[in-house]
Amino acid sequence: MKNYVQPGNTVTLTAPYAVTSGDGLLVGSIFGVAAGDAANAETVEAALVGIFDLKKVASQAWSAGDKVYWDNTNKEATKTATANTLIGVAVEAVAGGAGDLIGRVRLNASF
Repeated sequence: MKNYVQPGNTVTLTAPYAVTSGDGLLVGSIFGVAAGDAANAETVEAALVGIFDLKKVASQAWSAGDKVYWDNTNKEATKTATANTLIGVAVEAVAGGAGDLIGRVRLNASF
C-alpha cells in the first residue's frame, strides 16, 4: 500500500507539559504514555496501546474491567468519568487505601 505510514502503536507528540518517561499525557483527545522525558513543548514518543502501570487517584478502589479515565488537571488515572477522558480499562483489581497509588491499565488508543 502506498498510503500506509505505520502501525500507530506509538506517535510523536508535542508535550503539553513536562513529562517523565512513563507519565501519561493528553494532547487534544490523544492519550499516551511518554517513552522518554520531555519539557513542555518538546516532542516525545508516546505509546498509545499496551498495558501500563499509571499513577491513580488515592483511596479509589478499582476492579478488573472498570473503565479508566485521565484526569488531566491532576495528571492521574481515575474511575470518575465527569470532565475526564476515557483511556482504557483496569486489568486487575487495586485496593482503595490511601497508599494505593498505582493502577494497571490497558490503553484503548483513545483519540
